[in-house]
Amino acid sequence: MQNAGMEYLNSRLMFGMVPGLTSTRKLCEALGNPQKKFKTIHVVGTNGKGSTSFYLAGVLQAHGLKTALYTSPHLVNLRERIRVNDEPIGEADLDRLLLQVKAAAEKVSAAQTLKGEAVIEPTFFEVLTLVAFLYYAEQKIDVAVLEAGMGGRLDSTAVASGDIAVVTSIGLEHTEVLGPTESAILKEKMCVVGECRETAHGKTFVLGGLSARLLSEGREFAASLDTRVVVPEIRKDVVLPNLGQHYIENASLSLKAAEIYLNGLADAKFKNIAVAYNDALALQVLKKRSWAGRMQKLVDANGVECAILDGAHNSHAVRRLVEALDKYYPNQKFHCVFGALKDKDVGEMLKLMAPHVSHWHITKTPYPRFRELLDLQAELEGLGLKVSSAEELSRKYLDDTLAEAKCTRVPLLITGSLYMIGESIQLLKNDFDALKFFRGLEATTNEHR
Repeated sequence: MQNAGMEYLNSRLMFGMVPGLTSTRKLCEALGNPQKKFKTIHVVGTNGKGSTSFYLAGVLQAHGLKTALYTSPHLVNLRERIRVNDEPIGEADLDRLLLQVKAAAEKVSAAQTLKGEAVIEPTFFEVLTLVAFLYYAEQKIDVAVLEAGMGGRLDSTAVASGDIAVVTSIGLEHTEVLGPTESAILKEKMCVVGECRETAHGKTFVLGGLSARLLSEGREFAASLDTRVVVPEIRKDVVLPNLGQHYIENASLSLKAAEIYLNGLADAKFKNIAVAYNDALALQVLKKRSWAGRMQKLVDANGVECAILDGAHNSHAVRRLVEALDKYYPNQKFHCVFGALKDKDVGEMLKLMAPHVSHWHITKTPYPRFRELLDLQAELEGLGLKVSSAEELSRKYLDDTLAEAKCTRVPLLITGSLYMIGESIQLLKNDFDALKFFRGLEATTNEHR
């Protein structure tokens, strides 16, 4: 039976995504402004936010700080999104704090009704953000790394108003809300620290993944806000479990953000302990810090590389996947388990991947937004590609395809949708140490808003 808190959270899905901070600010005030009880580092951008946040949180934790991490979407369980020192929020705490947010929303709405004003109806993402703030305050964390959900200026995480913001990349997304051009979107995301000199003064941006033109515009905009800009070089000494140059780029941003933050604490004699940035320590941390489901290798107990998980869910992500395959597996072809949602440009994704795939194993989960197997088969056949197998995702299907791939001595490639990656992790988590984080988590709602 579903907990009352989760019932309330799922009731918020009907409100979709509503940009703006009015609801979040009013509810934060009603809850005692928990977001003011800890320091914050924001991570914004079109792609790469999750891995950058994950790497950064690990480096800060290794330096002795009690570190929170807030990310989205989740892969298996909602609790993944809210972590302290790499531990997900407990089920009882999650339910309790969801009900606390519900009570606050009802109280604020009642007051607004008396004034003849519109009631507060917080969205799914706003409620989770408020729960994160409450939990981090209760846990007396030192710093929270907050991945923005959408944009920056109007994203509910912005009410935490951190002194450092990392911008990972800029591309055209949610143009109806964020603006019609990359320049407009960049400014919208940078305003996560405040949209005027009074609120943004003295803060720092760590910028990466930007064209020369956007970088110039970013510097100019930062100057107008009276903020500082740091553009780190892409490190050549970073070693990561995740495959791909884009993860090296994201880790480079994380290292610079950690250096700026920690050295600032050291200058202030934070807690009278030595917290000055240690680059050698940071690099050691990153060697073992694997961002789940993104170009993630699964190695068995015998050291055999069995599979690669990658939630490449759009053409941009597939291009990055293909770049990594070219670099790490030159001239090799894969058995590929592939599934995708109905709203994705599957034709373009399949074209990009085709030179790297010898056998297509198409699949779907029960989630209603998944593309049907017959539709996927038609897409592949239209490109002159043959389907080797087609089944709904199950442990048996993964075992069968893993066995076929093992005969080729090339790992099985599992890709096409983060939803499918989450289902695969749930099925495989007890077999691979790389997935042990998920062993205490049961699957929850598939919604990733």
